[in-house]
Amino acid sequence: MKSPFKDIYTVLAQNRIILLAIIATSCVVCLVSILAVFKMQKKLLDSAFVIDTHGSVMPLRLAEQREYLEVEVLSHLNLFHQYFYNIEPHNYIEKLEKALWLGNSSVSDVYNQKREDGVYNKLVQYSLIHRLIESESNILIEKEPYQFETVNIVEIRRGEVSDYYEIRTSGNIIEVDRNFPKNTHGLLVTNFFENGIRKLEDYENEQK
Repeated sequence: MKSPFKDIYTVLAQNRIILLAIIATSCVVCLVSILAVFKMQKKLLDSAFVIDTHGSVMPLRLAEQREYLEVEVLSHLNLFHQYFYNIEPHNYIEKLEKALWLGNSSVSDVYNQKREDGVYNKLVQYSLIHRLIESESNILIEKEPYQFETVNIVEIRRGEVSDYYEIRTSGNIIEVDRNFPKNTHGLLVTNFFENGIRKLEDYENEQK
């Protein structure tokens, strides 16, 4: 009579071979998957995507991304200072509200301090026009938060008489979610501070 144990051992051996084959195949698949992920990651690190002004998606090298970021930071700072300092009696509330969308509570603190100092009351009372005529920023974008220092030249006009002031500001820039149209750059001014305000006695003559 034929022993049944031989058949059992044969089945076990076959199962062992199948199991080892499955394990080997899984290892190969995992290795290929890991290599594919590394390859994809390298490809993603070499390129990024941005949306241009027409809404088209464009590839962007990381080497170029820093330059693009610099342009956005400078544009954000210019827009922020335009809203904050380029004001008139009929639009200063609207302009300052837009500026507050581009910065955090540190901007509100400077705004509240200027309001307590009567800056906006004088603006309305004497029909002053504050015009930002120059704004030049220096930025460091090696790592976030990005640091900035800005020199602003502001003309304060009352009728035919104009006075010129240099206002130096500083702070940081952090990246946040884009908010169209209130914060299109997806950046936020933090730690905003007015470092000094200096009247320029001969500015108009120097420009002639």
